[in-house]
Amino acid sequence: MTLNPVSDAFLNDLRGQIPTAAFKKTAPRYLEDPRGLVQGQAGQVLAPGSVDEVATIITAANAARVGVVPFGGGTGLVAGQIMANGPAPIVLSLERMNRVRDVRPHDNVLIAEAGVILQDIQTAAQNADRLFPLSLASQGSCQIGGNLSTNAGGVNVLRYGNTRDLCLGLEAVLPNGQIWHGLKRLRKDNTGYDLKNLLIGAEGSLGVITAATLRLFARPAREGAALMVVNSPKAAIDLLAVTAKHAGEGISAFELINGTGLQFLAQTMPNIRQPFATPPQWCVLVDLGLSGDADPLEKLAAIFQDAYDANLISDGVLAQNEQQRAAFWAVRETIPAANKRIGPIASHDISLPVGSLPDFITKGTQVIENMADFRINCFGHLGDGNLHYNVFPAPGKTKADYPGMTQKVRRAVYDLVAEFGGSFSAEHGVGRLKTGELQRYGDPAKLTAMVAIKRALDPNGIMNPGAVLP
Repeated sequence: MTLNPVSDAFLNDLRGQIPTAAFKKTAPRYLEDPRGLVQGQAGQVLAPGSVDEVATIITAANAARVGVVPFGGGTGLVAGQIMANGPAPIVLSLERMNRVRDVRPHDNVLIAEAGVILQDIQTAAQNADRLFPLSLASQGSCQIGGNLSTNAGGVNVLRYGNTRDLCLGLEAVLPNGQIWHGLKRLRKDNTGYDLKNLLIGAEGSLGVITAATLRLFARPAREGAALMVVNSPKAAIDLLAVTAKHAGEGISAFELINGTGLQFLAQTMPNIRQPFATPPQWCVLVDLGLSGDADPLEKLAAIFQDAYDANLISDGVLAQNEQQRAAFWAVRETIPAANKRIGPIASHDISLPVGSLPDFITKGTQVIENMADFRINCFGHLGDGNLHYNVFPAPGKTKADYPGMTQKVRRAVYDLVAEFGGSFSAEHGVGRLKTGELQRYGDPAKLTAMVAIKRALDPNGIMNPGAVLP
């Protein structure tokens, strides 16, 4: 399919159909990848203020065969929001569609436009004495439309699920410009194909999400957290079982932290206070949210004692108040920033069966260390099997000292992930950076179906060209 670049004639035609406010200057933030791996391009940045304006833009783009790259908060890590090559596209920013349209506490739903920042949705839910549990390090700048388009995960997946599980309905513009009015508040709706879940996770390649009906939850009455030093990743898995025995569905998060990450944090961001004088090789951040009169501190103390008696843990710190709990989370959430300052050889967002994680970590260490004098920072959402498996230079060296090794490391890691029955993309998506991996590791029948769906809904190939499918 041949696409055309944005032309003056195309833009002049649009100026007669949408407000001047929708035309934005092409600022660097619309074209920059957070990791600095890709530099994008744009024939024009458009920021529509309503679903009707989005429909007008998509209709015109489809007729003229002009590519459209949806843009949310710009925090995606796989270049799904950045098009570096090909005819200059429209960059379609949802930043002006930033209203919370409705909050219905009795229905436990909130309706928000795609450009609403995640933290603002959390605040709107809190103001209604409800919880919207999606929680990401980028929540102060990422937008809910992007979260849905990538099926974002975060730290609370163990308890509440991915973004897909937090959405009841969508409003979206399809590639032909037709508006789908699907903002239902229903828990049950078996009326044919599930278009909602087809668009969620499609990274804008099948249409533009413009608004969503989101699930809200009762706020936990009491919350608590602990950092526990585990003897190994296998012990961490066993600790998860002990925690579930005591807290059941009250486990909000269960995060594995590697000592290398804590060392990086101490080296690059010494202002972040760490609870252990000497970083342990492995520790786990356990976060509980309980209802009624249950005391999280008592639960955590009981978990600690049982795990200590079983020789699963050797040390730990229990948060005595909300300030200490926030300090624990500051350590976990700042590790990615420390990683960036150190400078990785290769970063991997992978998922595996939870029971396979210890063996994968052991074998992965052997494979990577046999390649060169690398360091590994392996951390992430242990409760749902999602690891951020990042490989770094030896102390005193940089990525430049390992020419040609990035792709070799990625291939080794992803081959091992496939061997263990895992996924090369747990929560970041495919974007444009991982289309080759999808072709290499994807199931042939699934790929055939994906291509057929793309051609059926977007025959001119205008929607996010090159993302997900090359």
